Amino acid sequence: QNVTLPSVHDQPGNSYSLQWTHNKKVVFSRQQSKVLVGKAGDISEYGALLLKNLQAAGAGVYEASTQTPNGTRTHHLCVMEKVSKPQLSYVCESNAVHLKCDAAKRQDLAISWTQDKKAIPSETRQTLSISLTELKEQTSFSCSVYNKVSKEVSQTLKPTCKSPLLCFRMQTVVAVLAGAAGLILLLFITVVVLCCFRRRSKTQMKFRDKEESRMLSLKKREPEAMSPDYETMHSIQNSPSSTPKPSPRACYQSVSPSDA
Repeated sequence: QNVTLPSVHDQPGNSYSLQWTHNKKVVFSRQQSKVLVGKAGDISEYGALLLKNLQAAGAGVYEASTQTPNGTRTHHLCVMEKVSKPQLSYVCESNAVHLKCDAAKRQDLAISWTQDKKAIPSETRQTLSISLTELKEQTSFSCSVYNKVSKEVSQTLKPTCKSPLLCFRMQTVVAVLAGAAGLILLLFITVVVLCCFRRRSKTQMKFRDKEESRMLSLKKREPEAMSPDYETMHSIQNSPSSTPKPSPRACYQSVSPSDA
């Protein structure tokens, strides 16, 4: 880019002495019509300094000195490169979309954002984050980078991030999973304890049934074991004597003849 610094004289001519310095270094010097430093084409007929193909190294303080009543003039020149067109990209995450505005050289650059061709206030950072719950279909975004001398706008993007059915933070998911695991473990322990109690109850019932069966069988055996002895004793007590006793009448009859 070419830049012309302000003129030194109001009237054209080259009959006066003129010197231009850049950061205290002489870049052009002329005594009357004789050029000592630089080229005659670097100065206009009014004494203005012509800077051609200006680069960042050309920034600094320029001073013009003459032998005219105008004396010395000082100019501060700030050199900035034109900004390049930024590149816009985005990344989808579980709960938000992150857009990034990349420029070739970020020094002394400002950034602005637009959503659906409307400026987003207070957004001047290189990245822009939008919640998926707020992101609508066909929503477009673009970014602009600019400095004091130029401005460029990026291409327009329409993020296609899909919002999940359930959006939870990782900490919430971990807490829920831990709670579910604890509940499952508690249920497992409860089931094991109940099974142990049930098995123990069944064992006790079986043992009780066996004891009752054994006692019942013993009670049934006792009458059977005592019955033969009881019958033998009863038969001995109730059986008649083997020797028949004489009737009283027979005795009386046998005694009576002798007494007679």
